[in-house]
Amino acid sequence: MPRTERRVALAGSVRRRAAVLVAAGTGAAVLSGCGDVTRGYLPEPATEVGPDVIGFWNATWIAALAVGALVCFLVLWAVFAYRRRSEDEVPVQFRYHVPFEILYTVVPVLMVAAMFGQTVTLQNAMLDTDQEPDVVVNVAAKKWSWDFNYVEEQVYVTGQQARDLNEGQPGVPETLPRLVLPVDSRVEFVLTSRDVIHSFWVVNFLQKLDMVPGRVNIFQVTTTEEGTFAGKCAELCGAYHSEMLFEVDVVSQEEYDAFIAGLEESGNTGQLGPDLDQYELQPDQQDKLPEGVRN
Repeated sequence: MPRTERRVALAGSVRRRAAVLVAAGTGAAVLSGCGDVTRGYLPEPATEVGPDVIGFWNATWIAALAVGALVCFLVLWAVFAYRRRSEDEVPVQFRYHVPFEILYTVVPVLMVAAMFGQTVTLQNAMLDTDQEPDVVVNVAAKKWSWDFNYVEEQVYVTGQQARDLNEGQPGVPETLPRLVLPVDSRVEFVLTSRDVIHSFWVVNFLQKLDMVPGRVNIFQVTTTEEGTFAGKCAELCGAYHSEMLFEVDVVSQEEYDAFIAGLEESGNTGQLGPDLDQYELQPDQQDKLPEGVRN
């Protein structure tokens, strides 16, 4: 095949492949419509730290796409610039190229260092518990539901597995345990597990933390948006893991006070202690558990 025809055929092949990639990327973006593109298709944040999580998420994607574009450009440039132009021609050969070797060694190290630093900064902000919380909730996970102890208010919500409540049928929101929180308040979650490893995850909080038997994990959030948000276990914990769901209602302070009063009237007073746990807390974890829920 003449050289000109080969070039035309190669150019046509490249254009077709590029069109396929663009179409696939566009289709994936459209089909994944679970969030706005400015949020990186993450859920709408409902906490103070949520926008920082989205900003970091978007920054990592932008960096990854930039690196990918640069690598693709260099590959294509090398393919075309150093291609064999005739049957008896051998392209220029290199054993090493010091500037390039420095480039692809130093730049990745700097990128990883920058990403590591930003990760540590964001993680420290997400796990900061130095501030005094407005509400403290001891969340106790169990196969396969949740108990919520409102520590200061000395009331509780106990959950039952959705399948049990619906006689073997999949659970519906009306039967799920509800965690009610006041808006514009700092909430501290004291996480424990009664049996196996679970993970506490409120999707719109853009934050989750494991719950390990015998240990107490703590984090705080500041609620910023009223609404009803989905909560679930994010750690595979057994046969009915997919049904270990709950709902979070972020409401006004007046509605929150009314909810607490309703729990008191219904007799859900006191705290559900660790006497229901299958494992004892490790000695160095005892002080992390609020006094009202200790043995």
